Amino acid sequence: MPLSRRQILSGFAAMAAAASFPKAFAAAEAENWAVPEALQREMYDHAMQLAKKKIRGGPNDPVYKKPFVDAAFSGSIYLWDTCFIATYAKFHPDELPIANALDNFYNRQEEDGYICREYNADGEPYWPKYHPVSINPPLLAFAELELFGKSGDIERLKTVYPKLVRFYDFLVKHYRGEDQLYFSDSLGSGMDNIPRYPFGWRDDGAGIRFKSLKYDWFIYSDLDAKWNRQGRSVDMSAQMVLFANNLCDIANHIGNNADVDRFRTGAAQTTDAINMHCWNQDDCFYYDLGYGQRILRRHIGMFWTLIAGVVPEERMVPFLGHLTDPNQFWRKIPVATTPADSPDFQPAGGYWHGSAWAPTNYMIIRGLEAVGQHDLAERLARQYYWCVAEVFKTTGTFWENYAPDRIAPGDSSRPDFCGWTALAPITLWHDYIKV
Repeated sequence: MPLSRRQILSGFAAMAAAASFPKAFAAAEAENWAVPEALQREMYDHAMQLAKKKIRGGPNDPVYKKPFVDAAFSGSIYLWDTCFIATYAKFHPDELPIANALDNFYNRQEEDGYICREYNADGEPYWPKYHPVSINPPLLAFAELELFGKSGDIERLKTVYPKLVRFYDFLVKHYRGEDQLYFSDSLGSGMDNIPRYPFGWRDDGAGIRFKSLKYDWFIYSDLDAKWNRQGRSVDMSAQMVLFANNLCDIANHIGNNADVDRFRTGAAQTTDAINMHCWNQDDCFYYDLGYGQRILRRHIGMFWTLIAGVVPEERMVPFLGHLTDPNQFWRKIPVATTPADSPDFQPAGGYWHGSAWAPTNYMIIRGLEAVGQHDLAERLARQYYWCVAEVFKTTGTFWENYAPDRIAPGDSSRPDFCGWTALAPITLWHDYIKV
């Protein structure tokens, strides 16, 4: 009989107690990652000021009639940015209207359940519906549970639940293969320039292509735009497991158990498929697939398996050995999005070719907590917070991403980014730093 999720997590906790990762931290054992309290407060206050400046919408807005907190990356609204903003806006919902920001996406949901990852200032979907570039990591249910954990608002969960179910069903219908794994798009995955296709791949005509794009100035590489249906993505697959698990949690909260069995079944099928097809026993890591074969490119997306509860107990220690290896992911500023032993790695960041990003770091921290690796989660949280603080001291602000191999912003990084980087001065402060 297969283990239940609760049994698996209990096993993870037992394994965590005995686990050690000797390759990591050797150069930093003397560090305690302490940040003076005055600097902590300055960072928190500055993050709040930046976030408040980026509140948009209201009665005078022609489209977005309620004020909402926004990433303010452009005139558009972005789905996975908004979902991660929820993880700190939940502490200040009266000042940072995050529920309205999430509602902007529900209000534009189409009858078949489709929600685009980006809507422009006119409230129109930016990307073509028929192409997976339009789908971001599906984290709306995760974001709603973040808000619920602070507000206890059952009525909101009841209101959004059917919308979430329709979105989940849309993704299952259009992006799940017969092998129970999911395909996605390089840009749509949120990790814009991480290469996802096999080394040496040339267009074979099997991908879903752009037929037209409203914004003809946009440049999207031919290879990226045509690599999608040929492959399977570990991150998208694990995110769909997480989505199903989150829907089970919401259903239990609101007393609606009608769909729980099918969500559990979907999560179990995809979990089994990830472990069967994507795990490489030779080096104990997960890999995306191309034409049914593992694409031996490592990237941070594989660690979504932690928060989704996908990794079996017996694989946990060797898998996490990659995370804590300073020659791979655990660089001066952890966690590198592309490992340092990859030919694609860039020490200054290269956007997603190595930079440390708040959303992926937070995903890993939450994943480590979920599998009982509490000490390692705290180590990552405190070290990343300290690095953000050091850059704040020299630049006076927060950045879109950070260089993996120096205490500095990434070489392609926007300043005043709150945005999801407020996760560090707000969420990590609440969860790990404050006394």
